[in-house]
Amino acid sequence: MKTWVEISRDNIARNIKSLKSLLKPDVKFMAVLKSNAYGHGLEAVGKICVQGQQVDWFGVDNIDEALTLRKAAVKQSILVLGYIPLERIGEAIGADISFVAYNTELLDYLAKLPSSDKKNKKAKIHIKVETGTARQGIADEELLEFANKASKNPKIFVEGIYTHFSNIEDTTDSSFAIEQLKKFDESITIVGGILHRSAHQSNKLIKHSACSAAIINYPATHFDMVRAGISLYGYWPSPETKAVAKEKGVRLELKPAMTWKTRIAQIKKLKINTPVGYGLTETVKRDSRVAVLPIGYWDGYDRKLSSIGEVLIRNKRAKILGRICMNMAIADVTDIPKARVFDEVVLLGRGITADELAKKIGTINYEVVTRINPLIRRIMV
Repeated sequence: MKTWVEISRDNIARNIKSLKSLLKPDVKFMAVLKSNAYGHGLEAVGKICVQGQQVDWFGVDNIDEALTLRKAAVKQSILVLGYIPLERIGEAIGADISFVAYNTELLDYLAKLPSSDKKNKKAKIHIKVETGTARQGIADEELLEFANKASKNPKIFVEGIYTHFSNIEDTTDSSFAIEQLKKFDESITIVGGILHRSAHQSNKLIKHSACSAAIINYPATHFDMVRAGISLYGYWPSPETKAVAKEKGVRLELKPAMTWKTRIAQIKKLKINTPVGYGLTETVKRDSRVAVLPIGYWDGYDRKLSSIGEVLIRNKRAKILGRICMNMAIADVTDIPKARVFDEVVLLGRGITADELAKKIGTINYEVVTRINPLIRRIMV
C-alpha cells in the first residue's frame, strides 16, 4: 500500500465510554458516522461500535451510507440526517431506516407511497425543527400544520423530533444556544400535544438536540438521545468547547483514533539552491537529502500544506518542500540520516494533530479528517 489509515478500536471505545460518563443512564447514544465516519471509514467504525455494544443508534448523511451499515449487519436503529431523494424513500422504509422530515412534499409523497412489503412497514420520521441554523428544518410557524398532517397519515410513524445548534461550539457565550433550546422546548410541546391526540402515533417521542459540544458542556440539551460526531473520533469540537469544559470542571479525555501513513518511495540528494517541485516555489538552502512520498492532494493531503507541512519519519519531524502534487510530496530528511526507502511516514497522528494541520491551512479539524480520500484503505488496529 502506498498509503493507509489505521483506526484504533481501543481509542474509539474509550471515547464512547468517556462521553457516556457525562450522560444519565437512560439517555441513548447515537454514533454519527456520516461522511465516511468523519474520514475514519464507515464500515470499520460501524463494526467497532457494534462490537463495543455501547451504541444505541447510528446517524448517517444519506441512504447509501445507511444501506452500507445494514449490509454490514448493523441491526441498531439508523437515522439518515441528510437528504434522501423521494424515489429512494421506499428503500429506507424497507430496510427499517429512519429519516428526517422537514417539508410537506415528503409528507405528500409518503401519503401516495404503496406499502413497501407485506409487513406494511411505516415510514419512521424525525421532525427537524429549525431553531436558528437557517438550513434544513421546519420553522415554528409551519410546525403545527406539518405535525398535524404527519400525525394523520397511518403510513407515518413520528419517531422523533430534533434540532441542531448553530453556535454552541465556536463560542464561550451560550446565549444563542439557550434561545434555540427554548424554541425547541416549545416545539416539543406543540408536536407532543398533537401526537398524543393521534390514533396512529406513540407518546414515546425521541427528543434529541445535543452534538459533541453540547454533550460535553450543556446537560440540559441531552433529552432522550445525544449525537456524538467529532468527539467520537477523539477530537474536541473547538478550542472554545475545551475552554468551557475546563471552566465548568468537566473531566473528559478524548484520544484521536486515526493515524494516517505512507512510505518513502525514493531518497535523493539535492545541491544547495536546487528548486523543488512545480512552480519553483522553493529552493533548498543547503545541500540536502529529500524523500519522495507517494501522497498528494488527491489523497486528501491538502495542497495548502505546501512548504509548511511536516511529517514524522523515524519519530522525527520532516518539513514538506515545495508544492504538494496531485499524487506526490517531497520532505526534507537532511536531518534524519537514518531515513531509508520504504520507511513508514506518519502524515497524521503520533503528535501531528488534526488541529495542527487545520491551523496551518486555515480550516477546522473536521475538514482535515473527512477529506481523506475514502478509497484509501482503513485498517482497524
